Amino acid sequence: MNQEAVCPCPSNAVIKTESLSFGNIPQQSRLFVQYQQDPLSLRKFYPNAIESHTQISKRIPEVLENYKIDRNTLCDVLLDMNGGCSGSEKTLENIKLLRQPDTVAVVSGQQAGLFTGPLYTIYKALSAVKLTECLRGRGFNAVPVFWIATEDHDFLEVSNAFVINKQGNLAELRNEPKRCYENLPVGYVKLDDSIKETIEELFNELPRTEFTDELRQMVEKTWVSGVDYGGAFARMLTKIIGKYGIILLCPLDERLKKMAAPVYVNAIKRSDEIVTALRKRSEQLVSEGYHAQVLINEDYFPLFYQAKNRTRHALKKTPEGTYKTKGIEGEFTLSELAELAENEPHRFSPSVVLRSVVQDYLLPTICYFGGAAEIAYFAQSGEVYRILERPVTTIFHRQSFSIIESRHAKTLEKFGLTLPDLFLGEEKLLPNIVEKYLAGDTAQVFAEVEEKINAELSKLEQSLFKVDQTLGENSIRRRQKILHHLGTMRTKFHHAQVRKDETIKHQIETLFTALLPHKHLQERTLNVATLLNKYGIYMIDWIYDSIDLDDKGHRIIYL
Repeated sequence: MNQEAVCPCPSNAVIKTESLSFGNIPQQSRLFVQYQQDPLSLRKFYPNAIESHTQISKRIPEVLENYKIDRNTLCDVLLDMNGGCSGSEKTLENIKLLRQPDTVAVVSGQQAGLFTGPLYTIYKALSAVKLTECLRGRGFNAVPVFWIATEDHDFLEVSNAFVINKQGNLAELRNEPKRCYENLPVGYVKLDDSIKETIEELFNELPRTEFTDELRQMVEKTWVSGVDYGGAFARMLTKIIGKYGIILLCPLDERLKKMAAPVYVNAIKRSDEIVTALRKRSEQLVSEGYHAQVLINEDYFPLFYQAKNRTRHALKKTPEGTYKTKGIEGEFTLSELAELAENEPHRFSPSVVLRSVVQDYLLPTICYFGGAAEIAYFAQSGEVYRILERPVTTIFHRQSFSIIESRHAKTLEKFGLTLPDLFLGEEKLLPNIVEKYLAGDTAQVFAEVEEKINAELSKLEQSLFKVDQTLGENSIRRRQKILHHLGTMRTKFHHAQVRKDETIKHQIETLFTALLPHKHLQERTLNVATLLNKYGIYMIDWIYDSIDLDDKGHRIIYL
């Protein structure tokens, strides 16, 4: 599916898009691919799966009927949060709209990564905005909400960002303030003066453009010493996409914890049922040839315990039936945990299989936009919804993009390549490029020599087999070694030819860096700073205008 659109900006850029099925992209789970292709076939795992986003409005009555949270209290909290990160007028208007009893929320979320983390963070948020606008266009009240996963304590996952530097290579930025690896939720990790050095390193790596000063001003105003990671993330995300009216939510707020307490208490009381159901669901998924995303052991517990020093710890069930955390003295009975959750809910945070239930208890969630792994989580967490007697939320895959700049598009065209060809890897593509475009004569000589050797050795083997079976078999083994050495020489020739042509070598290397960094889709590695530095804030509008919620494939944007 090819499309073209003229995006409003000073240059009236023409954006060409193509679609690529996830079934043609390596390393995609079978469960995810099937969900994209035929979600209704998986309704035993996803009870509220639907074929198209256009059908989602049918869920509105069920969502509103089951939503019991005081909207004014919730919106007061959201107003504080979004006002604190300079939320746009449209965001504040959306919070006001959320106070209305018939308003639903289109939700997405992600961890608070350095400089907003990988590109797919932006794609998630914009996907929620796009569906919100679709619902509004059909007369339904809806708002987009982005859940910042500040409760997670795996700081290593959020501490770095990757950009393409002046030389066209991948550069890693990393920031690790004090206490960042002490089991603190990311939302409690405070930036220190080291962030200034990280910002300086970022702009030393990026090429200078007409948009660099604007980007630097944005980063320096949002990533400031003394601000926590979640707050800095929220500020920068607001600067980038705030005009679209997305509402940001940080679940660490104690007022939200208090509102979520009934879910915590219920999950604690029914934790044995939850674990049993999750283990059974995992076994079912595996037995049907799918991958169980979350490993559930017998001692699993659906909530984490937060100590008085704010560190977060997994609760585990002991053989005696009590619950304790590693490294902290003391044990709890189930009733003690339930009482604590009721009186001090800020001492708990949900695990990955409970998080979506808490999220959809606090918000009138009509649907959630997640990644492939989150879709796999939902195949298991649907059981948690069932046990806690909550309606299962419909999940959609966020829009997925590879952005191909004109110079890389020219390289692809020059060598007759497409994005799927790159999935073979640089090592496997080089021989084809060398033999087809760089040194066809020498490649032909190799082919002719290999053909002649094969023919002559075949004659020799036939003669040897007539004399002695062992000699014939030995000749076959020798033939394999000879051809192997010839193949090795051919590979060395490929590399030597590429090294000889530095321009070609650089084009191929930067092509892979830009489109498949770390051998994964671009969106999983690159930070938005690369694009904002090169194209300015208009780049976000181009991406938004390229979203097509009817397209369940990976979208390729040609600039």
